[in-house]
Amino acid sequence: MKKHYVDEQTGTIYTLQEDYYVPDRTLPAEEEKPIGAWGRRRLQFLQQHRRGTYSYLLTTCQLNRHLAAVDEQARSLLFQLVTQTAEQEQVTEALKATDQMQWVQRMNSIRHRAEEIVYEQVIYV
Repeated sequence: MKKHYVDEQTGTIYTLQEDYYVPDRTLPAEEEKPIGAWGRRRLQFLQQHRRGTYSYLLTTCQLNRHLAAVDEQARSLLFQLVTQTAEQEQVTEALKATDQMQWVQRMNSIRHRAEEIVYEQVIYV
């Protein structure tokens, strides 16, 4: 038997693997974009809870692009929420200069609340 076979009608090349001819198909190269912590959290969520969506994004070569977009959206929302909430609750540089521990406690509280919102609105959808 021949190692390779070319279908004249479709132009598809087949390779002999054991007793079967398997088409030589590969996915197109996906553009590599950096993925941060929020993108990795979204990836983990998709793999564990949205397997269909994960498989679709993976096989259509859109997974990396999706994760990078989610990462950017989550970082932007987190920054916006922390900034607005700190302003509303009057957690300012003046407080930082006078009582650093109080400022750290309040900023940590604001950050944790903002992260919960990001999880609900961006990661777990």
